[in-house]
Amino acid sequence: MGTARVHTNTAAVTVVPVSASDEDTGKLESAEPIQPIPLTIALDPAKVALGEKLFNETRLSHDNTIACATCHDLASGGTDHLIHSLGSGGATGDVNSPTVFNSGLNFRQFWDGRAATLEDQIDGPTHHPKEMNSSWPEIIGKLNQAPDYVSAFTHLYPDGITSLTIKDAIATFERSLITPNSRFDKFLRGDKQAITNDEKAGYALFKEYGCVACHQGINVGGNMFQVLGVMADYFKDRGNETKADLGRFNVTGDQADLHTFRVPSLRLAALTAPYFHDGTAKTLEQAIDAMAKYQLGRYINDRDKQLIIKFLHTLPGEYKGKPLL
Repeated sequence: MGTARVHTNTAAVTVVPVSASDEDTGKLESAEPIQPIPLTIALDPAKVALGEKLFNETRLSHDNTIACATCHDLASGGTDHLIHSLGSGGATGDVNSPTVFNSGLNFRQFWDGRAATLEDQIDGPTHHPKEMNSSWPEIIGKLNQAPDYVSAFTHLYPDGITSLTIKDAIATFERSLITPNSRFDKFLRGDKQAITNDEKAGYALFKEYGCVACHQGINVGGNMFQVLGVMADYFKDRGNETKADLGRFNVTGDQADLHTFRVPSLRLAALTAPYFHDGTAKTLEQAIDAMAKYQLGRYINDRDKQLIIKFLHTLPGEYKGKPLL
């Protein structure tokens, strides 16, 4: 949820310029720590369409069984609801799969932030032995045998099918996966009736308890790193520490980054259980209890907890014009 101390904030969220309808800020609650998602972003529709096809393409995996959509089901909040996802050959992954929705609004990719862009991120799952277990030569060879892909890539990219053009198409599609027009965004834009009094109270508590210290901005998170266990030792209490639990330390080797992770977005938290990099929190109640103890050093009573959960249910917006919640 949040914490009163920020460990690292190395970059700002970069967003494609908003549409004209978003520029009417006369009613926008600009003083709020959360900002609405742009209603539209400027992307090449042909690349979005090709990227969507690739996103659902099992030939990206070595055994032709796993697609991006396998772990990031768009009909299920952009994730698979497993503690750890299953990859090629039935292998079990090391961390919980975060939602792909609004991933283009995150300042870094992966829980440990090792990828700077969505394009960079794609190398990870395609090559990881516990995920797609493939390689670019293998993937390119398969796609070059498919006339529909050869035609689409030739039309859009002078270089045809390459690792760079594949990544560009998929990343372009992923950037299209925004969920604008949530009830809370409507509230931020001036519609005071868009959320209930209980939901407004939940938002006030979300700020008062300090959750908003880490969960703010357009993506209600996703724009900073934070140590998991600021106020108490999360990993000692949980036990069975794994390499994945080392977090950003695995990337930098810096002791200061031990147990540090990219703060997750809460935009679709109401739809994407289980929670945390290790998937240990099965419900929002459990997630709030853990964050209160380990990040805030506080206790949140049941009444306040339920009000905060009501607020979180105002955050999912729409995809392709249809409400996600």
